[in-house]
Amino acid sequence: MILDPLTLLAFIPAGLALNLTPGADMMFCLGLGLRAGPRPALAASAGISAGGMVHVTLAGLGLAATIAALPWAFDAIRWVGVAYLLWLAAQALRQGPLRPSAAVLSPARAFRQGIVVNLTNPKVILFVLAFVPQFIDPVRPILPQFLIYGLVLAVGGFVINGAVGVFAGGVGRTLATSPLFARGLGLASAAIFTALAARLAILHRS
Repeated sequence: MILDPLTLLAFIPAGLALNLTPGADMMFCLGLGLRAGPRPALAASAGISAGGMVHVTLAGLGLAATIAALPWAFDAIRWVGVAYLLWLAAQALRQGPLRPSAAVLSPARAFRQGIVVNLTNPKVILFVLAFVPQFIDPVRPILPQFLIYGLVLAVGGFVINGAVGVFAGGVGRTLATSPLFARGLGLASAAIFTALAARLAILHRS
């Protein structure tokens, strides 16, 4: 067998507890849901999960360990993420109230945004390297174990972050036709994205 079923059973509640802990991914889905609606928020959650699978694949191949060991690579990824989140904040501020004919953020674009936000958070690399290997059996194939555990985290994160985004989107899209409320939603979304950028900017490797 690829992995021990008992180890998998121990990993599932641990992974679920981590998924339920509010973090950058959840806050991103919350902010996007408020501004763009339930479908883009759900797509962004899927993008975040896809980005997470990229991280575990790299970790399983040993590449993530190399990236994490290089200070310049860590900082480069981090500052790209900061710039991208600030750009999203600026976009949120520029958007006005919704109109029936207004173009909305497509799920495909929201999916891409979720991937970028996840991949440009170097803390995820360090998290994968610190958490997942605790459940890896070195006598079994390494990469398949990383992929299975990563899939557990990805599915749990998709459901939880997606639910947060869909709830926020249901409220936000209902009220966002009001110019005053739309302005408030824009400010709230921009504040969330800016706070995530600031969190990433002061991130340390430890």
